[in-house]
Amino acid sequence: MTAEGASATVLAEVAREFSPRIDVCSPTEIVLDLNGLTRLFGDARTIAEELRRTAADRGLRVRVAIAGTRTAARLLVRYRAGLTIVEPGNEAAAVALLPIALLGEITNPESRIPSLDVARDALSDRRRAEVLTTFRRWGLCTLGDLAALPSDDLAARLGRQDVDWQRLARGEDARPLVPAVPEERFEQTLELEWPIEELEPLSFVLGRLMESLEAHLTQRDRGAAVLHVRLHLIKTDGTTREVHERSLQLPVPIRDARTLRTLALLDLESNPPAAAVDRVTVAVDPTPARIVQFSLLTRPLPTPEQISTLMARLHALMGETRCGSPDTIDSWQPGVFAMKTFMPGPGTSESRIPNPESRVMAALRRFRHPVPIRVHVKQGKPSSVSIMKRGLSGGAIDSCAGPWRTSGAWWDTRVPNPGSRVPDPWDRDEWDVALADGPTYRLFRERHSDKWFLEGVVD
Repeated sequence: MTAEGASATVLAEVAREFSPRIDVCSPTEIVLDLNGLTRLFGDARTIAEELRRTAADRGLRVRVAIAGTRTAARLLVRYRAGLTIVEPGNEAAAVALLPIALLGEITNPESRIPSLDVARDALSDRRRAEVLTTFRRWGLCTLGDLAALPSDDLAARLGRQDVDWQRLARGEDARPLVPAVPEERFEQTLELEWPIEELEPLSFVLGRLMESLEAHLTQRDRGAAVLHVRLHLIKTDGTTREVHERSLQLPVPIRDARTLRTLALLDLESNPPAAAVDRVTVAVDPTPARIVQFSLLTRPLPTPEQISTLMARLHALMGETRCGSPDTIDSWQPGVFAMKTFMPGPGTSESRIPNPESRVMAALRRFRHPVPIRVHVKQGKPSSVSIMKRGLSGGAIDSCAGPWRTSGAWWDTRVPNPGSRVPDPWDRDEWDVALADGPTYRLFRERHSDKWFLEGVVD
């Protein structure tokens, strides 16, 4: 089916009213699979007339060709106006008298959806022009002339990759029909009779919308990658309308309605709307649902829904920049790190299985604020440590390593503003000491004040 000057969207809507299996060849040409429609509309001529009548109601003048193959129908609809019907099995005879130049039109990349590989399209376009020129030099004028040539002789002169030209000239399909999948929107909207000002009644509205959204995602085996919440606001005078929109990037595909509602409410608690809400819309960017396979050797981790809900509650309580996983960065400052989103990786559970060949790594549990201590020094090395903090034991030092002298920020003469991140200058000697009763500490001495501090515990 083709239409002149038609919109691809309108033409596709007309086609989908008759068959869910359509192939959009160009903005003005669509192929429909009519198998099984005779029980609903009647014979082929009745279907074709109904197609033209429906298109006319939309303001479209269309050509319709019905044949046993898509190739024959596309060739005929480009050459003949009005309505053309070919009985199954008569495709080769029906297209035999058509000009051979039509082959260049139905295989032209500009008549189909554009490819992402522009170089490949340009190469195929040049090859197509060369083959059509060769056919004209041989004196071939119609598709029947090309179909009558011996296939082996044609392949010997053109190559096996160009034998499909003869199949097209006979009205045969080079590939099966691949139906176009319509763009599906995962969105739910609810108009409210009365404006809502509090989050508690809004939670019931969000719960209702999320349940419908979960059913749609489950039906399509999809998960939500990004959650969008749009609240249409209206003031008391009813004259000003605004849209309060929030988007949440989810760490993993989620489609649980309760989890999505909780995440949306926690985000709205931190970013509340400025006026009453009279319309609520929730939408998601879909992604393939995750496949979960648990291990028989390790304890299962919490579900991503539980982790996402917990992190959302912590973000609402502490702030978005204060919760997550620490990530080391390349810096000259001691103990500096960045905060990233907390989410166990795919190999977290497997990493719990001990590997005999793996190296044992030590970890330093650094205190937020260094603990002042007293250290007795003998022959330039710490010999004992006294700690007044509860839960930390001191005593004689069995072995020690150091010192490692570090200094920095002495060149920064800026006066730090309140709340700024200008580092304080430091100049210190660091020691790793192991006490006789077991614990291992990291100590450091400030060289300008000769004071000792406990920086952390080595595990």
